[in-house]
Amino acid sequence: MRNGIFTRGMLVTMVMLVPLAFGCSRDAATVDPGARAKELAEHSAEFKREVVKVADGVYSAIGFGLANSILLEGKDGVVIVDTMESAEAAAEVKKAFEKITSKPLKAVIFTHFHADHVFGAGVFTGDRRVDIYAHEKTLAELDRITTLTQEVTYRRAMRMFGTFLQQGERENCGIGPFLKFNDTTTMAYRRPTKTFSGERMKLNAAGLALELIHLPGETDDQIVVWMPSKKVLVCADNYYKSFPNLYTIRGTKYRDVLVWARSVERMRKLGAVHLVPCHSRPVSGKEKVDYVLADYRDAIQYVHDQTVRGINRGLGPDELAEWVKLPAHLAEKPYLREYYGTVAWSVRNIYNGYLGWFGGDSARLDPLPAKERAERIARLAGGRGKLLTEARRAMDAGEHQWTLEMCEYLLALDPDANDVRRLRAAALRARAAREGNANARNYYYSEAMESEGKLEPGRPRITRDVVRRVPLPAIFAAMGAKLDPEKSKDVVTTAAFRFTDTGEAWTIQVRRGVAFIEPVYPAKPDVVISIPSLLWKEIAAKTANPAVAFARGDVKIEGGVLNAVKFLRLFGE
Repeated sequence: MRNGIFTRGMLVTMVMLVPLAFGCSRDAATVDPGARAKELAEHSAEFKREVVKVADGVYSAIGFGLANSILLEGKDGVVIVDTMESAEAAAEVKKAFEKITSKPLKAVIFTHFHADHVFGAGVFTGDRRVDIYAHEKTLAELDRITTLTQEVTYRRAMRMFGTFLQQGERENCGIGPFLKFNDTTTMAYRRPTKTFSGERMKLNAAGLALELIHLPGETDDQIVVWMPSKKVLVCADNYYKSFPNLYTIRGTKYRDVLVWARSVERMRKLGAVHLVPCHSRPVSGKEKVDYVLADYRDAIQYVHDQTVRGINRGLGPDELAEWVKLPAHLAEKPYLREYYGTVAWSVRNIYNGYLGWFGGDSARLDPLPAKERAERIARLAGGRGKLLTEARRAMDAGEHQWTLEMCEYLLALDPDANDVRRLRAAALRARAAREGNANARNYYYSEAMESEGKLEPGRPRITRDVVRRVPLPAIFAAMGAKLDPEKSKDVVTTAAFRFTDTGEAWTIQVRRGVAFIEPVYPAKPDVVISIPSLLWKEIAAKTANPAVAFARGDVKIEGGVLNAVKFLRLFGE
């Protein structure tokens, strides 16, 4: 170093030493893949179906679905923390809880917005008004997942959780035995009625003194439930028995892993005797809870810090994913095995969170389109036939990832090539059978079925009851992303919506491929649709046909029914 500046030679030396700082290479660190698959199968014992008594009045229902539901029994009633992923899953838990106590439900708590924690709420509440507590951020997140990104996250979640796989293909889901949510199950959706915006909220329900503490981690709205009198901490998804999903392959907003690590440390400092996760089994004993949380915190912190360290040394996401490894004293812990999250996925997420999608290599700044790249690779190889020969050779040699990458080029050249699709499916199945991470295993098997034409994930079942609980602002927030730019490229028009039951008014102005939406009534609309809010929600959710709905007597159209229908048809898939 001269005057605080690294010389070129010193920088090269440091970069060469980076692998030593991060651990062994992929080849050197390879574990017998058959052993990893066996370990995942053995992990299923974690989800033995039963209601576990954690402490007096505290019960955790495990193995009924992807998540756990927690029963807190008080003097004159009960509180339910998280309500499962569907009405069907919740009904089985409710029946099990009724064997413990017949005391009435006094409150429900949502630890966060994820579907496996909220979509069974109506089974527990029934038609009675029961307060549902959550952080205020939960409302916005629920609106997003039920409207804006519902379709893509549903498809990817079905793959990741192996929802349509047969037993034996899906060993488990890493944090639960299965996800009881698909296109045939029912969402018993209820929105939170009591929210808080600060760090803590004290709650007295059923004679229980509870503290709801906002501790962002897997989600920004994550809250934990602290029972000071019993030293019980319901820790939501900030801890479960697996390396955490610092990134999820079903797709999510950026998860701030440094904030997550700090939240785990704050949990540890509460001094809990019983740690009750909303996935996997409880941990009891003050000393055990303390060191488990300390290890969990350290693992998250380590991956974050070493990723940032590598970033500052010029490593890209692919290099970082290969070299950042947990130290042995953490990697060997059963609650940090990669059943659910992985270090490699986490590293890529951290890179993206700090620097975005660009890895720093100019060759990837404006890459060739996929088909053109495939054409050039095929030409280099000597034609499509040579690529296919290499893909088959790789399959026979057990080089399954290389087979998949060859198939990617071949399908870019010919998406309908059935021989390539069959080869791709075989490679996916081979990877899945040797995979120790539940998410990856399930995704591989599910995509294999799709390649074979045996599976089409479809869409979640949206009922009238669910639709009516989604607020109008959430419905309109999703409309812009539904506008078909080709159909609307030459269209400039304004539609006004008057809601006869709520008195609200909204405007959608289409301007050549863009929809500008605001909660006002425009000066000179081209079309005015006066309609009950529920009917409009059903049209927007595609559970009602616009032309048929507009023929109803309680709908009034100004500007022509045909024009109104044509306007709505601009908003396709």
